[in-house]
Amino acid sequence: MIPDFEVTILGNTSSIPVHGRNHTAQVVRFGQECLLLDCGEGTQIQMRKFKVKSSRISHIFISHLHGDHYLGLMGILSSYNLSKRTKALTIFGPKGLDEIITTQFRWSNTKLTYPLTFVETKPEGLNILLDHPRFTVHSFPLTHRLPTTGYLITEKEGLRNLRKEKLQEKRIPLAAIQSLRNGKDYEDENGNQFLVSDYTLPILPLRSYAYCSDTCFEPKLANYLKNPTLLYHESTFMEMDAARAVVTFHSTAKQAAEMANLLKAKSLLLGHFSSRYVELEEMLNEAKTVFAQSELSEEGKTYSILP
Repeated sequence: MIPDFEVTILGNTSSIPVHGRNHTAQVVRFGQECLLLDCGEGTQIQMRKFKVKSSRISHIFISHLHGDHYLGLMGILSSYNLSKRTKALTIFGPKGLDEIITTQFRWSNTKLTYPLTFVETKPEGLNILLDHPRFTVHSFPLTHRLPTTGYLITEKEGLRNLRKEKLQEKRIPLAAIQSLRNGKDYEDENGNQFLVSDYTLPILPLRSYAYCSDTCFEPKLANYLKNPTLLYHESTFMEMDAARAVVTFHSTAKQAAEMANLLKAKSLLLGHFSSRYVELEEMLNEAKTVFAQSELSEEGKTYSILP
């Protein structure tokens, strides 16, 4: 049985929280592990609203230091302290974020009840940040007005599933089962061979989630992202405001769709919508003319990342 791999959108607007939309934040769950990607203003309120258990979050990843992507962080860290959290927490983010955090805690004379570790991200290259037994998290550079990183969460190959009919045909040694599930052929002391191709089911394609928070259209992303199962790409503007996108180092929905094509993504999730648009259907239509598997991110909605 494959573990659950899903993302819940907590906020999908850009600089100003309007039209019932909130600042960027999303929770990725892989099995029992929960990761928070960005933490805009009001994130902990959104967690409560959508029944996301903030206590389960073990790692937080901040893409850059524009306020709509991190101003909710101190609220969550403070609430953890007030609730007497003891579980360790690691924050990955750009240079300067650690100073912001420590300065606020110093002036409020806050002594944390839990271990807090900060890891500075690099705004260039593909860098591994987290090597979990079941998945990895890498950072990669985005092109924005400040040093900005995206995050790539990639599933690792797990144990293989055995063919039940083969197990019923003859008795298989325990050592052979363990070897086969790890993807290795096995030969017993009598020379009997148990081949992975005969005794296990085909492995499903490994899944991945690519998070591109704020960026202009950047073909160089193809150097870091290959065939993501689900691509989240900012789509701040519609094509009629493409000139504004250039000035602000953002993307249009059509450009996000073009990036999905370039990266050969399986599906595309649009987000980071400008406050100038009340309705978003036309934005979605623009994206779909280029990439049919486009979808608007919706706050409170969970998207499964399927093979």
